[in-house]
Amino acid sequence: MTIKPAIVKRLLQICSSRNMPANDLAVRSGMTASTVYSLLDSNRKDMSVITLKKLCDGLEMSLVEFFDSDIFHKLEQEIR
Repeated sequence: MTIKPAIVKRLLQICSSRNMPANDLAVRSGMTASTVYSLLDSNRKDMSVITLKKLCDGLEMSLVEFFDSDIFHKLEQEIR
């Protein structure tokens, strides 16, 4: 798995554990629902660190807490 799908998987995991729909995450993060749904789309290839930080702020967690997951331990090489 590469970083973008791993980030999406982690976001969905956290939202699911908190029973938080994407709409609620959007409101809490100061984004539109369409932006959050777009970010969660597996076809979209990138996500900025600033955007991820806003999502983490909406989840009331730090970037360190967000990345403290086994999902990120064995990522594929991004350079091809």
